[in-house]
Amino acid sequence: MPPGIKQPTVIPPAPIPSGVYIYILACAHGAYYVGSARNVARRLAQHRAGLGARFTRDRGDIKLVYVEGPFDGATAIAREAQLKRWSHAKKAALIRGDLLQLRALSQSHD
Repeated sequence: MPPGIKQPTVIPPAPIPSGVYIYILACAHGAYYVGSARNVARRLAQHRAGLGARFTRDRGDIKLVYVEGPFDGATAIAREAQLKRWSHAKKAALIRGDLLQLRALSQSHD
């Protein structure tokens, strides 16, 4: 997300027993952070309080821009790892729901 482009904020889903969500945060400087949590609202509060990942600690304002799931634990781990490997452009297309762009960016990648 280049600085100055606004992304809609997503409302964290209610936690469910044994469900893990994958989420993407947009950081103020334009980077995306991909994570997973059973309780996304609590995890987002931790990130904002500086208790989250080192990546988000010094990144300024962060906002939740994408959530998917719930998944079982193994599926969540695999999906999180997959999204972390994606380019910034591919993550942006996923967040926008731009399936044509996502497909074009996926031609030779996962």
